[in-house]
Parts: sequence; C-alpha cells; structure tokens
Amino acid sequence: MSCRILIVEDEIFVATEIEQIVSEMGHSPVAIAADKKAALRHASEAELALVDLNLRDGPTGIEIGKILAQTHGVSVIFLTANPGQVASGVPGTIGVVSKPVTERDLREIVEFAAARRAEADAKPPRRLRLFDWSGGSLAT
Repeated sequence: MSCRILIVEDEIFVATEIEQIVSEMGHSPVAIAADKKAALRHASEAELALVDLNLRDGPTGIEIGKILAQTHGVSVIFLTANPGQVASGVPGTIGVVSKPVTERDLREIVEFAAARRAEADAKPPRRLRLFDWSGGSLAT
C-alpha cells in the first residue's frame, strides 16, 4: 500500500523529517510545498497530503486541503499546532493532528490514511481527530 505523498509544510526541518519518515515507510514523497502555489503545482501527482495550516503565504492550509481533496481526490490530513482552526472540519478531508507529532504518530497516521485510501479496514490512530465526512464536522 505505497502512496505518493505531498508534504505541505513551510518549516523545512519539519518537512524534511516528515519526508524521511514516509520514505523509510516505503512511500514516495512527491514534493515539499511551503505555500499554496507550490502545493497546487504538485496536486495531480499526490494520493495523500499532510498539510499544515499556516504556511509561507499565510493561513492557506485549509483552502489547500479543500482543493486537494475535492478537486484532485487527494486524501488530506492536517498537521498543525492550531487544530482549533479546523474545529468544524473541512469537507472532503480526513482529519487533524495537533503538532508536535512524534515519529510513531506520523507513521500511524500515514498507515491509516494509506489503508483508508486502499479501502482496507483501519483503526484511526489515537491522536487523529477524524472529521465526519458527511457534514464536515468532527466525528466523536
């Protein structure tokens, strides 16, 4: 269940660490994007995206996630220090994880998203707050 993963993160050290971990897991990092323009340039190449909310061009992560999910069919998980910004959910996206994220958390999140994408049964990781896909609100 290897996925092509887009990393949308403007802190380069965080982004390269994520890139290294997903590579070690056998996935293919598509690109690191620090802003909306770069993220959308790689949208058609990605199957899964890990998206921060506040990027180099401002708080564009929610809009990026929405476009990736709804227009390009990308599975989107938000990784952010500000999970309250997506408290009501983002239609079409999977959920949100509060930063900081450990390597174990990241591995569990990526495994879950890849399994969901492959339509396999998967239990959501403890730290992942799922959105209710029907209405965009948080699932309980």
